[in-house]
Amino acid sequence: MGDSEQGSVEKSQGQVARRLSRRFQVALVGEGALVGLAAGAVVTLYRLALSGAEGLLRSITAAASGHPLAVAGWFIVLAVLLAVVGRLVRWEPATSGSGIPQVDAEVAGRYDAPWARVLPAKFAEGTLGALAGLSLGREGPSVQLGGMSGKAVSCALGRRRGEERLLVTCGAAAGMSAAFHAPFTGVLFALEEIHREFTAPLIISVMCSAVVSDLVVSEALGIQPVMALAFSADLPHPDYPFVIALGLACGVLGALHNRGMFMAQDLFSRVRGHVPEARLALPFLLAGVAAFAWPQLMCGGDAILKALLAPSAPALGGVLVLLAGKYVFTAVCFGSGAPGGTLFPLVVMGGLVGGAFAHVSGLAPAYFANFVALGVAGLFSGVVRAPVTAVVLVFELTGSLDALLSVSIVSIVAYVTSSLTRTDAFYEHLLAGLLGREGNDAAKAERGRGKELGTVRVGAGSHLEGMLVREVPWPDGARLLTIERAGTELAPTGETQLDALDELLFIVDADAAADARLKLRLMGEPRART
Repeated sequence: MGDSEQGSVEKSQGQVARRLSRRFQVALVGEGALVGLAAGAVVTLYRLALSGAEGLLRSITAAASGHPLAVAGWFIVLAVLLAVVGRLVRWEPATSGSGIPQVDAEVAGRYDAPWARVLPAKFAEGTLGALAGLSLGREGPSVQLGGMSGKAVSCALGRRRGEERLLVTCGAAAGMSAAFHAPFTGVLFALEEIHREFTAPLIISVMCSAVVSDLVVSEALGIQPVMALAFSADLPHPDYPFVIALGLACGVLGALHNRGMFMAQDLFSRVRGHVPEARLALPFLLAGVAAFAWPQLMCGGDAILKALLAPSAPALGGVLVLLAGKYVFTAVCFGSGAPGGTLFPLVVMGGLVGGAFAHVSGLAPAYFANFVALGVAGLFSGVVRAPVTAVVLVFELTGSLDALLSVSIVSIVAYVTSSLTRTDAFYEHLLAGLLGREGNDAAKAERGRGKELGTVRVGAGSHLEGMLVREVPWPDGARLLTIERAGTELAPTGETQLDALDELLFIVDADAAADARLKLRLMGEPRART
């Protein structure tokens, strides 16, 4: 055995020993808290920068309104902002779009973004986009800023790639928590949408990161929620058919939302010259028009939500016009690849859908606020296909469990309805597009990094349950190391039988890690009943 081979074996053994150590599980919690502190600080500064930029935007445009020269001057400022944002995206392409697909790919081991470039570039792009008035939100960039903060902590601690991905997940949770001021939403989003694995050490670490991040934000910005939704009165059970109907509507609208967004993305992809400036020109132009013709459409949509929840809420026609205008403006901004998120505009559009439904259904005005909140959950679930996160998000934004049943119903119905339309889930489609464009280079960059560790849980009724170790069709290059069963670690042999809830720790070549995880996860999932 050569020196390089011997060194690789020793590194792998050290990695295995660390993973098996109970100290590692405790250390991961501490590292999660450290990531939460870093991500919370970055996203807090980001939120302050966005608030300052939006306030400055509204002050300038209000003062310029009615003065042709001042209006023309603002369009010149927009041209400068466009040029700067375009150069930043050209400098670091990983900052294009919301940033959530990049974090998804990072956690999956298919992407390796340079955190030291992403953090300053994304921060500056998002702030300049808010100053311009683009219809984008803070959540996607906050998730990416949080994920890159986790990667920075991992690099500072000298962690290997496998542990780095865990800390990126912690950072994503911290970023979402800080953006919405909703720590449990951050936890569920990171686990349900990004990592897609549920193990006790990971859950605790992610939760610790999200809570610490929320504490940092609360200390700096106060404990008020980003948007204050409320349930004005308990909905009587005889009115629950309206909840089901809203779920169906949100499922269909969620599918239409995704198809429209994907179509906008495809249309902008046909612009090949002077990218990204040429693609960003239209959203910046529309932002300038909106600033003087329809200021409510600017930025994430706080102004729309305030108007919707005010005592003198818009009538049905006004709600529908706002919904159409916000969707078109957001689709143009998103399709262009402008750096910014779509979750906050999505939440605002969900509220508008719920408000429009309340008008159409003829329910008592007392339930209007209820259906605004239900619309948020339903459209979120129909678009993102993360119903559990949708339920928790509305719970944290309302601070009430009174409508947990109705929120759960609308989220599940919207999820099922949207899935039946055979429309891709929003972030899954974006991830597939990202990997299609850049995944090959990222995969090549991953090769030659040695060995990686992975875990898979044996689900009750899965293909793995009841099999002997020697009977399992292990992926190429994968080798089982230990089995954790009821808190006890077993050294497996070929004759060891796998039981439900066993957690299998395996080692695999780095270049085959992604495929091995996918194959073993599918084998470990419960089989569908026929």
